[in-house]
Amino acid sequence: MGDRATVLPMGACLRVPVRRLDADLPLPAYARPGDAGIDLLAREDALLAPGGGRALVPTGIAIALPEGYAGFVQPRSGLALHHGVTLLNTPGLIDCGYRDELKVLLVNLDPTEPFELHRGDRMAQLVVQAVGQVEWEPVEELPVSERGGGFGHTGR
Repeated sequence: MGDRATVLPMGACLRVPVRRLDADLPLPAYARPGDAGIDLLAREDALLAPGGGRALVPTGIAIALPEGYAGFVQPRSGLALHHGVTLLNTPGLIDCGYRDELKVLLVNLDPTEPFELHRGDRMAQLVVQAVGQVEWEPVEELPVSERGGGFGHTGR
């Protein structure tokens, strides 16, 4: 599996190489200290038609996450609340080996109002997390858990 990145202590900063594909856009940034999500910006304008209109919007950056980390692209709550705009593949997964431009797949769920996205608008958030690898261990039975049953068994 190669060398795996060690998990950073709480509060430590992970250095991630970033390639700017659009020098006129600022690099994505956290809105406030302590935030988990880095705001991703739109590289291009997009018009999302009501009732399911969608667009794949470039961010103007490509990144190189270290092995042992993944990026998760997630919606911005304000766009969802005020405009019905979210992401179709939430969360979008960026594996450590991905090197192309990051793009965001937006959808407008508002039934009547179109949504206009402008170049430079914040459109999604990127959360970078340490991830583990799985090695399957075949067994005849699984250990019993407190939860018990499957889908929907935690109640309402």
